[in-house]
Amino acid sequence: MTVDVEETVSVIVPTFNEAPNVAELVARVGAAVGDRGNVEIIFVDDSTDDTPRVIQQVAATAPIPVRLIHRDEPEGRLGGAVVEGIRAATGTWCVVMDGDLQHPPELIPVLVARGGSSGADVVVASRYCGDGSAEGLAGGLRRLVSSGSTLVTKSMFPRRLRECTDPMTGFFAVRRESVDLAGLRPRGFKILLELLARQPLRVVEEPFVFAQRHAGESKAGIAEGMRFLVQLAALRFGRMSRFAFVGAVGAVLNLLLMAALLAVDVHYLAAAVIATEITILTNFAMTERWVFRDLRHEGRSAMVRFLQFFGFNNAEAVLRLPVLVFLVEIVGLGGVLAQALTLAVAFVIRFVFVSQVIYRPRLRPGRHALDAVAVDREVAAA
Repeated sequence: MTVDVEETVSVIVPTFNEAPNVAELVARVGAAVGDRGNVEIIFVDDSTDDTPRVIQQVAATAPIPVRLIHRDEPEGRLGGAVVEGIRAATGTWCVVMDGDLQHPPELIPVLVARGGSSGADVVVASRYCGDGSAEGLAGGLRRLVSSGSTLVTKSMFPRRLRECTDPMTGFFAVRRESVDLAGLRPRGFKILLELLARQPLRVVEEPFVFAQRHAGESKAGIAEGMRFLVQLAALRFGRMSRFAFVGAVGAVLNLLLMAALLAVDVHYLAAAVIATEITILTNFAMTERWVFRDLRHEGRSAMVRFLQFFGFNNAEAVLRLPVLVFLVEIVGLGGVLAQALTLAVAFVIRFVFVSQVIYRPRLRPGRHALDAVAVDREVAAA
């Protein structure tokens, strides 16, 4: 399959020390798009090795135009590189992909054709829909981190990511005129999340198999993980912070109720149970009316939402106790630290459950996704 001659395409490839992959990438892109003349490759390079020189050498004999933007003082890391590449692009479509060949260049024509036929603004190459796969991630731990991060991210942006199964992917096609570059605040790796969270874009997906890295070493690590958390906080300091506030109010109320019951000689275990159950009721009311007010009419009755909320919170409270005992008695942590850890983990799990089960936005049968997405207006300006 080749790119429609009416569509001009700029392939944006952000690179950092990817010299061994450049020639193979350019060759495979050229083979995928054919002898067209309406496709260019733009390398936006932040390398500290000889990658710029290699790109220039390959460009001299490449079957399609290859441009190099080398940044001596890169801003925004990979996300900033992508934005700079889109700003310099001439194509109607910009296809963003990594330089390590884990994103198959052969899918470029498919993404562009899908975008043209669907009228979408963004075509996401997804590892988590259809026949897609994340097997190219190195090891089970990285796959677990990837899928877990995706789940948490979708929980934080339930409307904007309603139709996107893989907001963490770095492989996608975007209609250049649809993107407001001035409205972006790129930081770290996850530029697609930045695009979808900040701007109301029409999204469709194509499955793909995430391949093994062709050469070199992965740039992912703890530092990038921290930047991702900072990005999430900057993008979504709204719904999750309200959920945390409700939890904090509930915790204070729980303690006050328990103190009042103890003052009238109620046994501490009975007092703890009564305080917990009352707190669950008040937390549900605040969650309904304040945190997820805009998602209450997604097909589930108030009674179903309440039973799910009540059941999960009781189960979570029961399961947290043996974890606390394990951390104190077996691991040797102090009681306060162990309790803080269990509460922090429980908060994240509770938020994911509430977002993805109780208030999960439903897909509306009979309506195309591009016509149905409501805008979540609570994205921070950051």
